[in-house]
Amino acid sequence: MNMQRTVQSDPPRRTRTIQSTHPMTHAHRGPLVVFNIGMTIHKPHRPDLWLPVARAMLPMLEELRQARAGAAAGPGADPGFLGATTLMGSRGPWVTQYWKDVESLYRYAHDAERSHLSAWRRFNQAVRRHPAAVGVWHETFVVPEAGVESVYVHGAREGLALAGGVIPVEHRGRSAAERMGQATSHGEKVAVQVP
Repeated sequence: MNMQRTVQSDPPRRTRTIQSTHPMTHAHRGPLVVFNIGMTIHKPHRPDLWLPVARAMLPMLEELRQARAGAAAGPGADPGFLGATTLMGSRGPWVTQYWKDVESLYRYAHDAERSHLSAWRRFNQAVRRHPAAVGVWHETFVVPEAGVESVYVHGAREGLALAGGVIPVEHRGRSAAERMGQATSHGEKVAVQVP
């Protein structure tokens, strides 16, 4: 079972469904950071131990969404957060987040005025009391522009498409190999080896 909840921080034109069946690709230009963070539930019969950990992510995502919306409106600083998708796997939930750069991700993670540090401290206190109940993991990928390829067909809009919008696929190339080798924002072609 794969349930999804998406935090969408984009203008209304970037919706999950479209009228056209024309193939699309992501609109984001430049490098990208993909950050996966999740939890592994070791004691499913003890929701009192793992549910607080799961619930801690939603306020952080809402905080990031609001910060991004504030920056788009003008007065706030851009947090560098593009969007996120929440997924449910067989061992617990995880979130795939998209960021403009790794510095923005780290700045958010270490900002004492944001939700993350206090949630991390609460998690560490709970783990000391019940070490075998739940685990937390994350993975960070810094991806150059030429290392991102996507296609969305028949109105599918997930992941990076929700975080940054879409453009017609032919803007980047008709095949996956062509899209992987597209020019960077500086105009030079980057050779990407595709196995």
